[in-house]
Amino acid sequence: MQLYKQSLGSGAVVGNTRSIPAGLRVSTARKHRSRNTLQTMAYATQVPMKEVPTKPIEGQKTGTSGLRKKTKVFMSDNYLGNWVQSLFNALGDEVKGQTLALGGDGRYFGKEAAQIIIKLAAGNGFKKIFVGQNAIMATPAMSAFIRRRKVYGGLIMSASHNPGGPDEDFGIKFNYGAGEPAPEKITDKIYGETQEISTLKMADIPDVDLNKLGVTKFGDFEIEIVDPIADYLATMKEVFDFDMLKKFVTRPDFSMVFDSMHAVTGPYAKAIFVDQLGAKPDSIHNGTPLPDFGGGHPDPNLTYAHDLVELQWSDKGAMLGAASDGDGDRNMVLGKKFFVSPSDSVAMIAANAQACIPYFKGGLKGVARSMPTGGALDRVAKKLNLEFFETPTGWKFFGNLMDAGKCSICGEESFGTGADHIREKDGIFAVLCWLSMLAYKNKDVPVGEKLVSVEDIATEFWNTYGRNFFSRYDYENCKSEDAEKMMSHIREVIAASPPGTKFGNFELAMADDFEYTDPIDGSVAKKQGLRFVFTDGSRIIFRLSGTGSAGATIRMYIEQYTDDKSRLKEDAQVALKDIIKVALDLSKLQEYTGRDKPTVIT
Repeated sequence: MQLYKQSLGSGAVVGNTRSIPAGLRVSTARKHRSRNTLQTMAYATQVPMKEVPTKPIEGQKTGTSGLRKKTKVFMSDNYLGNWVQSLFNALGDEVKGQTLALGGDGRYFGKEAAQIIIKLAAGNGFKKIFVGQNAIMATPAMSAFIRRRKVYGGLIMSASHNPGGPDEDFGIKFNYGAGEPAPEKITDKIYGETQEISTLKMADIPDVDLNKLGVTKFGDFEIEIVDPIADYLATMKEVFDFDMLKKFVTRPDFSMVFDSMHAVTGPYAKAIFVDQLGAKPDSIHNGTPLPDFGGGHPDPNLTYAHDLVELQWSDKGAMLGAASDGDGDRNMVLGKKFFVSPSDSVAMIAANAQACIPYFKGGLKGVARSMPTGGALDRVAKKLNLEFFETPTGWKFFGNLMDAGKCSICGEESFGTGADHIREKDGIFAVLCWLSMLAYKNKDVPVGEKLVSVEDIATEFWNTYGRNFFSRYDYENCKSEDAEKMMSHIREVIAASPPGTKFGNFELAMADDFEYTDPIDGSVAKKQGLRFVFTDGSRIIFRLSGTGSAGATIRMYIEQYTDDKSRLKEDAQVALKDIIKVALDLSKLQEYTGRDKPTVIT
């Protein structure tokens, strides 16, 4: 199965070392170099080894989403190698004899990076590495793979929803044995190691053919190229009723469109929606993964997934429209001329899951959302008498709750939806949830009669729970110093605003810098977002995002609740107009950044 198409002509071809940093080209061509530079060694794997001298490189601070920088930075001498070696150093002797998994979203430099990582894994004592064919494996699929194969952990080469290509972004992160992103105690250790690193431990072995499925051995070190879809598909079949879904998807009066945005989910969408569920092949748009994502921005929102949005708002729109991002962990769901906000989506899934998804037939253990996410899920938890958690942004916080058996479904307003079947957010999972809701609610509707639509499901939910109008304004690539000055100003506003302070027509109930004490491990996360909560339940929140590779992204979140049935279908921007003005005025955002409008409105 060909899962990756190389469309750029810059030497990014398996076996071609032109774009691999010189310090990491350690195959047989270097056997005869002086041992003063490269010392031949033998480790437990009985594979020829080289120690490559290196030195610390600034800027390798690792966050929840790993390390993200411009691709050319990762391609520079030893940059990738330093971080991976620092990871292995941080993990210590426990990696010896373990099995690692490796994959990515297919972005530029991924194949070359995989060859470097394979050599480092062998050099640091791993006994085996699974690699997704052509270095492909979606982030949720990696989590599923780790859990099903019971491997030690996995490396994911991705910058998520950021653009790809030689002048764009690359990234890498480590997921641990439960399939979850590395905890802060590990990421902090990685950063410490990057500041002291002096040697890369690498196997002196040739590059492997990443396209050919099967096992290659060097001594007792084993590399297995695997189908990156099979384990994920098996997991999805354990969660959903594929027979019910196929019966619905193949109805002549149903249509769907899934936009893969030339990112990693194209092959997964074909395997699941087309091959398994019987959707028409042309239901998958932009389904071939490309190293530059076709020149697009693989972020499934109303701005960057504009082709899908235009289709869904035309007379040719499908009953269900959906998209996923670069590495497959985010999703956007659309009906005909209808947008489901991510905050509403996770709440609607939770409200309907027990009835229509077999995995949840015994009921939900609990639900959770990130603090900036709209509060619709809170209302579902209260009605269903479920334990509810409000966490900082970052999937690792959900993972702790899941591992403790306290959370079944969770979500973030940043188009991330997930459940405890894996330990990552999962774009295709969310789409299958919506297919399940549609299939269940239409199971008794004869062909030719009006089907229950995406909008109908949302309207039914709002009639039951009321509506949390929600919007997020993103101001991308702001000057970091300007963004920090604005956040400092907002902190001053918080300090000077006791409860009862009036902001326009809104009376303040409380304002703070959100802090979270993890109920499972007791760890404390501070400075997780500046928030203003008003007496009517409305909220304004400001955060600086750490997911970009350059500059700062200011995120402004606005929320207001109503149970007035005459307003439930009101446009969110109209409903939120007054509180948006309050947010812009109190933050002085335009004054500090010079921006008169956001880059993206969700």
